[in-house]
Amino acid sequence: MDHKSYTFLEIKQKMVNYCVYQDRCHQEVEQKMRDFLLVPEAKDEILLYLMRENYLNEERFARSYIRGKFYIKSWGRIKIKNHLKFKGVPEKLINKSFDEIDEDDYERTLQKLWHDYYSRQGGTQVYQKKSKTIKYLLGKGFEYENIQEVMKESGL
Repeated sequence: MDHKSYTFLEIKQKMVNYCVYQDRCHQEVEQKMRDFLLVPEAKDEILLYLMRENYLNEERFARSYIRGKFYIKSWGRIKIKNHLKFKGVPEKLINKSFDEIDEDDYERTLQKLWHDYYSRQGGTQVYQKKSKTIKYLLGKGFEYENIQEVMKESGL
C-alpha cells in the first residue's frame, strides 16, 4: 500500500471501482477502507453512498457468491454458508439466497462428484473407497444425508 494521501473524493472513487470490479460484502469494503486514513464519519458516508447507489448490495453479493462457489467450484451448501458467515453476511440473507442453486443441479453435481472421486480411489476395499469419498464430499460442504442418498442410489 503506497502512503500517498488521497482526497475524500479519490478514496470514494477507489471504493466505487473496488465494488464495480466484483460484488463485495460490507466486511470486505470496510476492510479495504482501513487502507485509507479516514475518520469514522467519512467511512460511514462512503458506505452509505455505495449502498444508496447500489455499488454495494449484500444480497447481490451473497447470490453471486453462492452461484460462483457452487457452479464453478462445486462447493456444497454447508461450506458456502460457513464462508459467507465468516464474511459477516447475515444467516437469514444466506438462507434466502440459496434459491440461486437449482435443486436438480445440486443433486446432479453431488452424484457426479461421488462417481468421479469414488472411481479414482485405488484398491479394492469398498469400505475404504466409500469412507474416503464421504470424507471428500463432507469437505466440499455437502450434507451427510444427501451423500448417503447418493451412495444408496449407486448401490453401495
